[in-house]
Amino acid sequence: MSEKGLNLTEEEMKTYRVQGFTCTNCAAIFENNVKELPGVQDAKVNFGASKVYVKGNTTIEELEKAGAFENLKIRGDKEQKVEREPFWKQKENIKVYISAILLVISWFLGEQYGENHILPMIGYGASILIGGYTLFVKGLKNLSRLKFDMNTLMTIAIIGAAIIGEWGEGATVVILFAISEALERYSMEKARQSIESLMDIAPKEALIRRGNEELMISVDDIQVGDIMIVKPGQKLAMDGLVIKGTSTLNQAAITGESVPVTKTVDDEVFAGTLNEEGLLEVKVTKRVEDTTLSKIIHLVEEAQAERAPSQAFVDKFAKYYTPAIVILALLIAVVPPLFGGDWSEWIYQGLAVLVVGCPCALVVSTPVSIVTAIGNAAKNGVLIKGGIHLEETGHIKAIAFDKTGTLTRGVPSVTDIVTINGNEDELLKVTAAIEKGSQHPLASAIIRKAEEKGLNFNALIVEEFQSITGKGVKAKISNELYFVGSPNLFEELHGKTENTIKENITHMQNEGKTVMVLGTEKEILSLIAVADEIRDTSKAVITKLNNIGIKTVMLTGDNQRTAIAIGKQVGVLDIKADLLPEDKLNFIKELRAKHQSVAMVGDGVNDAPALAASSVGVAMGGAGTDTALETADIALMSDDLSKLPYTIKLSRKALTIIKQNISFSLAIKLLALVLVMPGWLTLWIAIFADMGATLIVTLNSLRLLKIKE
Repeated sequence: MSEKGLNLTEEEMKTYRVQGFTCTNCAAIFENNVKELPGVQDAKVNFGASKVYVKGNTTIEELEKAGAFENLKIRGDKEQKVEREPFWKQKENIKVYISAILLVISWFLGEQYGENHILPMIGYGASILIGGYTLFVKGLKNLSRLKFDMNTLMTIAIIGAAIIGEWGEGATVVILFAISEALERYSMEKARQSIESLMDIAPKEALIRRGNEELMISVDDIQVGDIMIVKPGQKLAMDGLVIKGTSTLNQAAITGESVPVTKTVDDEVFAGTLNEEGLLEVKVTKRVEDTTLSKIIHLVEEAQAERAPSQAFVDKFAKYYTPAIVILALLIAVVPPLFGGDWSEWIYQGLAVLVVGCPCALVVSTPVSIVTAIGNAAKNGVLIKGGIHLEETGHIKAIAFDKTGTLTRGVPSVTDIVTINGNEDELLKVTAAIEKGSQHPLASAIIRKAEEKGLNFNALIVEEFQSITGKGVKAKISNELYFVGSPNLFEELHGKTENTIKENITHMQNEGKTVMVLGTEKEILSLIAVADEIRDTSKAVITKLNNIGIKTVMLTGDNQRTAIAIGKQVGVLDIKADLLPEDKLNFIKELRAKHQSVAMVGDGVNDAPALAASSVGVAMGGAGTDTALETADIALMSDDLSKLPYTIKLSRKALTIIKQNISFSLAIKLLALVLVMPGWLTLWIAIFADMGATLIVTLNSLRLLKIKE
């Protein structure tokens, strides 16, 4: 678990899901209430993911009692979500309707009989009590503990308005506050839907074959080793390996890839992916809680609990801000009347300051943005491990890329075959037959090429195979002695190489390719160029990053010539070659000294030191590797770099929105406080300023859901 300050092990804690949180303040009150329950030793609430972790013994009924102040609903971590009633039918909202009707009736009665008549006063009083009952219960309880939060401030303001005869305004404030609470609940539920939708991706049961029987079994009861049968059009319920069949799978839910991927025997498949056409039999390799999808959901939920630097600042600020507002309101209500002002008028101004001073908008400004951005990223195949990494990514000025397996595919393949003398296929068949006995990493590329062309090289009988250390190999086929090796080997055998052949070799080497030569003791027969192919997306991604002002650097252990050739092809601004792992680490430190915020993109395993030293470590292909999921700050679930510009765009937008929200929240408060001087601040304006600011920052944060690649 990533929450700070909670030392619970997996065995000791129980996780429950909470429905109904509207603000971080309510989450904090609920956490304290749970800690005070008998049998509970410790508790921690994750507001972003709507979860509570409890150490000790308690029941769902007890937890719901602890959350009764906010009408919270609790369920077990594995239980299905209970569909809530439609928003307009919810019990909390029905009270608002009744209260609003009473307010309108009272207003008409006031127009007819006068504001101070008993009938409108009774109507306003009833409206205040019905609409503000739960608010007053919380507020008065907090007031008795000298705890000043939003509920306390609103309670004092509404009761104060009634005492000085402003019944109509008091009732209006209650209604507006209740509407703002309802809309806040609605928008928070909307923000959390990005995670809830992740949880609904995988089916809750699967067709399993045990012996000769085929049974529909709940995912909780499926064991590792079970055979899962997946029909066309069905989603996979578990991770596993294909043991029979071939099909295309839509993996968008896990990796964000829009193009379906072909899967056949021995390929890894993930829960939550959609089987498009063939019938598959899959051997289950992980229990339901260990599937890649479960890990993603768990990590996303934990990420949302991690406080970003701006959130830590806001929380600290609000801690001192609320008591300061209470003192300011008291001074406004008391000081001017002591110097001859009208008590009623200045008490009213003081109450308006209490209302406008509610820190709702400020407190909600950051967490909603972070919850929304991390949820959106997860749906697009990018796992961001916390608000701190989201903000750091928004500041990035330079990105270092590992070459092999990141900018390139990491698998050498044959790029060119130049035939000097003979038939291309026959010569490739001879080369593949000889290389079958070689341990050289480039041998596999030649064998793969021969297989692709359907050449039966296994039928050739290879005799007297011998390795020539550091230069190549030699062997006899059909009594002819062949050599396969570097151009240097043939210079030793033949003396000077022909100019046209030499030009061919030099040209291919300048393109960063490794050239292998097939020949006899007398002549060169063919040239085969092998290279680690560049990924299709690398050039486009690097161009996009360069265009948005990010310095791109390629790091590789390869030689300078190969590095420059590939670096030029993809378009990186800087190339560092011949690097050992510790050199990569030192270079990242140098980059950080120059640019402050630096990301490193690698495969999460052999680049671990450099990934750890960077401001943000980005791992490729997280869906298949637990290491990448655990070690990186950000994991690109597909083996696809094109998600990188999207992640930076999302992070930068999140930073902008957080800054907008904080600035707007504070500006509205200041503007309303300025209206106190001429006595223009009314309770109406105060509640509209508070409610409007909260809604605007929430809706502004929800814009992050719309950011696409």
